Amino acid sequence: MSALRLVIQSTICGTNVLRCHEIFTARGIKRWVAPTLKELERRRKKLGPQPPPLRSSFVEWNYKAEWYSFGKRLHEEFNEHTLQRAFTHRSYIVKEEESQKEAGIENPELNLEDNQKLIVEGTNFMKKYIRNYVSLLLPKFPEEGIRAVCNYLLEDKMLAFISENIGTKDLILSSDVPPEEETLASTLKAVVGALIESSGEEKAGLFVRDFVVTQLVEKDVNDIWHPEDPFTTLTDIMRRDGREIPEPRLINETGRNTILSTYEVGVYSDKQFLGSGSGETIEVAKQLAAHNALRRLFKTTENMLPFSFKMNPYGEHVKPSIEHCSISEWKSKNVNC
Repeated sequence: MSALRLVIQSTICGTNVLRCHEIFTARGIKRWVAPTLKELERRRKKLGPQPPPLRSSFVEWNYKAEWYSFGKRLHEEFNEHTLQRAFTHRSYIVKEEESQKEAGIENPELNLEDNQKLIVEGTNFMKKYIRNYVSLLLPKFPEEGIRAVCNYLLEDKMLAFISENIGTKDLILSSDVPPEEETLASTLKAVVGALIESSGEEKAGLFVRDFVVTQLVEKDVNDIWHPEDPFTTLTDIMRRDGREIPEPRLINETGRNTILSTYEVGVYSDKQFLGSGSGETIEVAKQLAAHNALRRLFKTTENMLPFSFKMNPYGEHVKPSIEHCSISEWKSKNVNC
């Protein structure tokens, strides 16, 4: 053994040079390993970024066990056949039938039902339930704002996010692998439909409340919807309430005629303070002050109480849904019109 090799092995293994030599000999890497790994890496880069494999593609995957576990993880009781339908999309059945025809089977028969009916049932229920719940959370919010919040909770992006995070992605049977956003969203609606058929509407309502409505936590509803022209809207509301037209007043300013100028404007009516706002120009501050006044009227200020997620519109202790006025008809004395 050369002196150089003895020095290297002594550095790595300490004083036990003979033992280190045995390790190098027994665990030697073959000459073909490096070229093979380089070729595999070259092919991987040529294919481009690939989606991660689904858990259902693993050999030990057991659908029945996973369906059962899905319900238990969510603390819900599902009928096994109904839950299977919820995860089976029409595109998957069509794909399987075409595969069997290509294999020579003239009349393929698949003992599967798609989830179209469950999707429709779940969609209708979610729209009704979320509308009722948001109405209870925001009793003075205009009708346009209520619809905007409901649409925010029911958009595909939101439902797909919820669906993937409760574990539906690996259970879905569809032609698109991995499932697309629309598929994930419709699967969640089908799961709600399956829960209605398995456990009833009250349990389905609690499921929608706990997983969908709670997405409003720490969310400012005024970011979801606000009037395009706050000052004009505030003026119309004051007129309908029989009050004086709101008067903007400059109450503070700093840095006039500089790039750091800031103006603070307050809005008053009948000598009563309605709201204030700050901006780089007087007009911007005026609109922000009107927006702040509307938030006070709608009871959606930044210091409002957190939303309560203990209510259940299908429970006996909750009042029926509130009818909201349009922003063009809203007035403080008749917000429940």
